[in-house]
Amino acid sequence: MLIVTPMDSVLVTTKLSKKYSGSKAYALKNLTLRVQPGEVYGFLGPNGAGKSTTIRTLMNFIKPTDGNAAILGHDIVKDSVKIKREIGYLSGDSAVYSKMTGRQYLEYLGELQPPATKAYEQELAKRLQATLNEPLGSLSRGNRQKISIIQAFMHQPKLLILDEPSSGLDPLMQEVFYELVNESKARGTAVFMSSHILGEVQKICDRVGIIRDGELVVERNIAEMAKEAAQTFDLIFKENAPLSKLRKLSSVQKLVENNPRSVTLHVRGELAPLFALLAQHAVTNIDTRTLDLEEAFMHYYQPRGDKHV
Repeated sequence: MLIVTPMDSVLVTTKLSKKYSGSKAYALKNLTLRVQPGEVYGFLGPNGAGKSTTIRTLMNFIKPTDGNAAILGHDIVKDSVKIKREIGYLSGDSAVYSKMTGRQYLEYLGELQPPATKAYEQELAKRLQATLNEPLGSLSRGNRQKISIIQAFMHQPKLLILDEPSSGLDPLMQEVFYELVNESKARGTAVFMSSHILGEVQKICDRVGIIRDGELVVERNIAEMAKEAAQTFDLIFKENAPLSKLRKLSSVQKLVENNPRSVTLHVRGELAPLFALLAQHAVTNIDTRTLDLEEAFMHYYQPRGDKHV
């Protein structure tokens, strides 16, 4: 069953909902979103928010209670088999054949979903430093995750659905994973990935959707969030810092006095007024830190009913 999707979206959900038998509350409620070709969409939320339920529903491992979704123009329920041939999927809790070696496992899956080329499969294994000749059951979680990443990427699908994909990877392998995502994006692959790691999402995603208690509470463009997020400046003055003048600047969201001559500022918006003020004083050192997007994200992570939301 082919469905015409808006703007040729790779993934479209419309009021997708799931309520488990015996539960009064929805695990997923009225999820509506789109993912375009060449877009990396980060699906964020704390544990239990509904991320894995969403992915299992998209994969038709569990049936939606209400609403619908389409992947590559195909209905997720009626065309589930066809969809699974065309996408790359990585589970958040991958079950593997423990007695198989990594190489045997990839060969087996390659029969079901052949790699783009054997050379590309070998390249992935080399870059991820994957252990291919040992039984999967004897490998660490991180080394099993490498094998799972290879099987998801090796056939260069049009859509990757990844559930906590960097879980268990060391920092070096996380960077390799990010490179693979960016290369896939450059080929036009859409990526839908769940995560609770804010730095990871900031690094590789174009847009994010934040889910809380089964509902999508906000969708944001990463570039827009970066513009809105506070920049952090560590300032050291030759004499005492002009605290009262700094506090009067509307762009200064927070001021921390480290000592009489040193302050840390969180600034959002126009920087010109701050620099004009600094030009009137002897500043011996200015350090600028990375944009603090975590602050912007955490606002949406607060539990419902929290007084600080």
